[in-house]
Amino acid sequence: MPNILSLKLLDSFQLHSRKTKLKQQYLANRPSTNGYNQQDAGFSLIELIVVLLLVGILAAIAAPGWAAFVNRQRINKFNDAVFAALQQAQREAKNKKLSYSVSFRKNSTTQEVAIYRTDIGISTWKPLGTDVGVSSDKFLLGTNLNSTTENTADSTVSYSLNASAKITFDYMGTLPNASFGTPIAPSTEPPGLKIVVAVPSSANPASASSVKRCVIVKTLLGSMLTAKDDKCS
Repeated sequence: MPNILSLKLLDSFQLHSRKTKLKQQYLANRPSTNGYNQQDAGFSLIELIVVLLLVGILAAIAAPGWAAFVNRQRINKFNDAVFAALQQAQREAKNKKLSYSVSFRKNSTTQEVAIYRTDIGISTWKPLGTDVGVSSDKFLLGTNLNSTTENTADSTVSYSLNASAKITFDYMGTLPNASFGTPIAPSTEPPGLKIVVAVPSSANPASASSVKRCVIVKTLLGSMLTAKDDKCS
């Protein structure tokens, strides 16, 4: 009797073992409920290399366009600073009923501006562009102002700034004895008094590229406008 009982217990244990093994095999071979097996998780080395190559190619394509966009934003802000300086000189002349002048110069690598009473002369210079968060050493600044006669336009724009070249507004904010230059064909209008901001040429940083912005004083009343590129030459 004990032997029969022992045999039954042994058979029952073996049957349970076989069921447990079959259940484990079934679970191991059953498809994952997440739609993939652990062996399929993650990326292979080849996939990562392909992704990195694609990112590098896209970055190389986008970089020049992004740099050009940033330069346009900066040069626009810098030109705004020039426009604001001229407006301030004109406003001071009207408010104080005195003649005020504005001059520009290059000090080392920094472009500077002075707004001052004409009869007193220049007392202080300040960096141009700091008010709008732009570093002036990224750009060239030029004018077509005659260095010996105020409010007189020369035929070409020079990027060698001469502090004696200036624009002067009288007590009414107008430009006394102004000469706005000779029209250049095919235009029939005088070029006006120009303050030009230019992105340096990549080939020669001392020369201006075609990317330019400028402020032009066009009339005896002191009206101003902004222009860009070929209109600033």
